[in-house]
Amino acid sequence: MAPPTQSIETSIAENLRSVRDRISDAAIKAGRKPEDVTLVAVSKTKPVEAIRAALAAGQTVFGENRVQEAAAKFPALRAEHRFSLHLIGGLQTNKARDAVRLAEVIETLDRRHLADAIAAAIAKEGRTPVLLIEVNVGDEAQKSGIGRADADAFIDECKGRFGAALAGLMCVPPLDEDPRPHFTWLADRAAKHGLPILSMGMSADFEVAIACGATWVRVGSAIFGAR
Repeated sequence: MAPPTQSIETSIAENLRSVRDRISDAAIKAGRKPEDVTLVAVSKTKPVEAIRAALAAGQTVFGENRVQEAAAKFPALRAEHRFSLHLIGGLQTNKARDAVRLAEVIETLDRRHLADAIAAAIAKEGRTPVLLIEVNVGDEAQKSGIGRADADAFIDECKGRFGAALAGLMCVPPLDEDPRPHFTWLADRAAKHGLPILSMGMSADFEVAIACGATWVRVGSAIFGAR
């Protein structure tokens, strides 16, 4: 019987190949280049061993929801591997400095107080991550993200404040609705504001997101298994 670590490595490597093939097929079907879509492997709740397995299979972009969890897993890996870490969960203002210190990308800028905290952290750390604005495309009360009605003004404000570091938009559409109208709406907003990055689509709908223009897709369970 193969040791457990080998089993994990084999499973994750196979899953990554499958997801990459699906991304490529979806991009080609949409008339796009597969290399224009970046896979963000969402490793939240998963152990370091799973991340190592993904790294061994060539994955170099990861997403974590919580700053504390990311801080416990990723700094030690930097001595051995080159990768990009995205923070994709709602961010508290008191964690902004840790986020700026830790991550290459913060995908969940969604309110002025958080923008203030991130700007202060950038000044203190001398390090500027790529920033995405999260839009609550379904205007769902339980979700993070700037509301649709306030999105344009907030995007303009953040572009003026952060310049080129403000690079795109992110969303999580309502679970029980067709995601296409939400993805299309976000793509239109990004185009209107000249933002090149669209982070949208997860394990259940990333192919639809690619058809709608996603440049980053955030895939967890299809790679690492159910949480």
